[in-house]
Amino acid sequence: MSQRLVERALAPALRRAIFSASLVSTAAAASSIPGAVASIPFRRHFQTGRTQRQSNFGAPAGSGQPMSSFGSAFGSSSGGSGGSSLPRSYFAKPFLPANTIIRFVPQQTAWIVERMGKFHKILQPGLAILIPFLDRIAYVKSLKEVALEIPSQSAITADNVTLDLDGVLFTRVFDAYKASYGVEDAEYAISQLAQTTMRSEIGQLTLDHVLKERAALNTNITAAINEAAQAWGVTCLRYEIRDIHAPAAVVEAMHRQVTAERSKRAEILDSEGQRQSAINIAEGKKQSVILASEALRAEKINRATGEAEAILLKAKATASGIEAVAKSIADGQESAQGAVSLSVAEKYVDAFGKLAKESTAVVVPGNVGDIASMITTGLSVYGKVGQTQAKTMATRLVDQEQSGQRNSKPVSTKDRMLEGFDTTANKQASG
Repeated sequence: MSQRLVERALAPALRRAIFSASLVSTAAAASSIPGAVASIPFRRHFQTGRTQRQSNFGAPAGSGQPMSSFGSAFGSSSGGSGGSSLPRSYFAKPFLPANTIIRFVPQQTAWIVERMGKFHKILQPGLAILIPFLDRIAYVKSLKEVALEIPSQSAITADNVTLDLDGVLFTRVFDAYKASYGVEDAEYAISQLAQTTMRSEIGQLTLDHVLKERAALNTNITAAINEAAQAWGVTCLRYEIRDIHAPAAVVEAMHRQVTAERSKRAEILDSEGQRQSAINIAEGKKQSVILASEALRAEKINRATGEAEAILLKAKATASGIEAVAKSIADGQESAQGAVSLSVAEKYVDAFGKLAKESTAVVVPGNVGDIASMITTGLSVYGKVGQTQAKTMATRLVDQEQSGQRNSKPVSTKDRMLEGFDTTANKQASG
């Protein structure tokens, strides 16, 4: 019975709500025509232009130009939680969607519904049915990732350099209830927290570290923001420093420092090049000397080897000749003994002739005037030569020598030689 009474009591209200929804849709369609919104008659309680303070993490569903024109045409109503008594939002806020009983919540959007001024539920994407006059869409939160621009601010580094920095903060709402009731203006609070955290982190670093460790600085700022923003239902995904502006004097000093550093590197590279060039030249000379000495050594070794082989071959030839002569003498060949005697005598005479040509000091034997004695002495080197053969060979040599001299007397010379030969032979026999 009581349920029927409630239904009967709410029936007129439901009919009025349906009629108001149709009027709102008509107003939204006619808002594109200038002057069309102002010409549509509305009751006072259907005017939905009242603004409400909300977060700007994305545009709310149902808001936009139609609702904005509708609110601007009829103004905002007083009373409720809205009004000018609340502080001005950090960003411009769109209008909240009106309660038209049947609403469609967009994807990645959460609508906070209050019933009789108290939190009732969070509308999920899709179809939603609201009770007019009792339910009100208080907050609209976008669950997408949002980029917030952090305005430029001044910060002092650890080495007392004033910098102007700005950045971009990327956030996302993970709890629509905390984002609505945990903080008055989430993006304003996060932007202020990002600025203070940036100043704190910059104050701990020098200018060089700020320029070199930008990634580490961004990570530290993100961690500090997340630590405080968890209670607001918002998470900071990343923070990026966009621009860093230093004073002109500092920039000029940095340019001079860079120029000096590059000049230093150029000089070092030049000196290293000269050093390496000198090393290469010295190494080349060293290798050249080593190769030349090795070539000279090889040449001397080859020459000595050749001379040794020549001496060996000559000695072998001499030994072979001596062996052949000795064999002939042993066999009793008289012609072989004569050849040996002749060869020894010729070498004896040639040796004295070379000694007289090559030196100013002349060394001669005591009987140099006795040619026969000289020849006899030369022939006596070969002790096995017979006296008859020696006399014959000596006479033959003297005859050959005297035949070439025109002014000499052959008979007397021959006699002297033979006499000297006899004397020498007698001395050898007696000895």
